[in-house]
Amino acid sequence: MSTESSCGLVVDLSGQVAIVTGASQGLGRSMAVELARSGAQVACVARNVDKLQETVAAIEAAGGQAKAIACDVQDRSGIDELVDGVNEDWGRLDIMVNNAGITRDTLLPRMSDDEWLDVINTNLTGTFYFSRAASRLMMRQRSGRIINISSVSGLIGNPGQTNYSASKAGMIGMTRSLSRELAGRKVTINAICPGFIESEMSQALGDTVLAEVRKRIPAKRLGTPEDVAACVLFLASSAASYITGQVLTVDGGMTG
Repeated sequence: MSTESSCGLVVDLSGQVAIVTGASQGLGRSMAVELARSGAQVACVARNVDKLQETVAAIEAAGGQAKAIACDVQDRSGIDELVDGVNEDWGRLDIMVNNAGITRDTLLPRMSDDEWLDVINTNLTGTFYFSRAASRLMMRQRSGRIINISSVSGLIGNPGQTNYSASKAGMIGMTRSLSRELAGRKVTINAICPGFIESEMSQALGDTVLAEVRKRIPAKRLGTPEDVAACVLFLASSAASYITGQVLTVDGGMTG
């Protein structure tokens, strides 16, 4: 199966199996849909199973295969069971997309312990749990792709996002280190750093703030979920087999 995605790429992922966390909305939903459109069977993971069913329905309506799996990315044992279950049901795991993430924005002097820990445990520790479980299978397979969705906030920081920026910078460090461990087993791991993307999260900033944001972006627009999904497809494809430990920034030129 070689189908042109809605972002214009022609990638054949027939016979491959993917897990996408945070697949119930926004970037995660777009990634899951595009991976399925390219032929992959996709396990869609998030806490809200009702929203996940909407993602699965969109995939199935387009002729793809997917299933919804409710899981808290802070649940270590649940994650191990989930990854092993996908492998048992579909016989393999080829693509792991760590996309689940939250924000708890506030200035550091006012940041509570819970606001710090919730973001670190969801964004960074959740990525660690899924990457560890997926890497065990992929190393035995001697093939696989792990794709971590970081953020430009992990590269340049952002006021009021000390917790979020730390979590996303940690994902970059994890990506670079793990790539050195897995390359010999033909498993690649890369990070994508989106800038301001049209999503529920960005809309919460309000029209006035978004207007100022657009002025800072050389491309003069926010990115779309499809812009990021295109990078996921490329990194998941055979064309990216010699690319690992890299950080791909998708921000319309904002960070230069």
